[in-house]
Amino acid sequence: MSLEYILTMVANNWPMFLRGAGMTLFVSIIGTVIGGIIGLLAGVIRTIPVPEKKFKRIFLKIVNAILSMYIEFFRGTPMIVQAMVIFYGSALAFGIDMNVTVAAIVIVSINTGAYMAEIVRGGVISIDRGQFEAAQAVGMNHVQTMLNVVLPQVIRNILPATGNQFIINIKDTSVLNVIGVTELYFQTKTVAGISFKYFEPFFVACVLYFVMTFTVTLILRYFERKLDGPENYSMIETKAR
Repeated sequence: MSLEYILTMVANNWPMFLRGAGMTLFVSIIGTVIGGIIGLLAGVIRTIPVPEKKFKRIFLKIVNAILSMYIEFFRGTPMIVQAMVIFYGSALAFGIDMNVTVAAIVIVSINTGAYMAEIVRGGVISIDRGQFEAAQAVGMNHVQTMLNVVLPQVIRNILPATGNQFIINIKDTSVLNVIGVTELYFQTKTVAGISFKYFEPFFVACVLYFVMTFTVTLILRYFERKLDGPENYSMIETKAR
């Protein structure tokens, strides 16, 4: 490996590496945000207490069954297979000619939503049951309890797992090259095909992936510290009059 050759290759092909890294970040950020929303809704729905009325109880069971099938399917199959099925299957079955970027966002979002649903559900059930009972004792319904008491704690608790999912999405976007998404792996493979050298371009891609994931890690740790607040709290004493 020649450092001079790597620098020359980067100088000649930096727009391709930059476009690939940009597409990787774009798809992973949008997909993680949308998937987080899907997972938050699915996770909260799966923790709704069983209602007393028969119709509501049956309806909730049907919804939970559908969500369970969705979660198990997308957690149990590789994203590369999901990409092929969704992109080509939508065209064959429904005649939908999806843009590859839109398809990539849909695939990452749905896949992320399945994992985030379980992360959120785990975060909700980890909250002490007494907090639910206390909220109900002051007259809160389930929605108010979730919004005002449970979810603020859940979001902090699941932040590390959410960040980990984001990092996984940055790396897993590489499989989307099978449907023609011009992300970092796709662009690196193109540079390697032009130069007939594979080690050097993929070494550069490895460095870029590491820079992106490590930067995300640092940002998330910063937000974790902000949410935790200062380690030492000072009590403000007021004199009674």
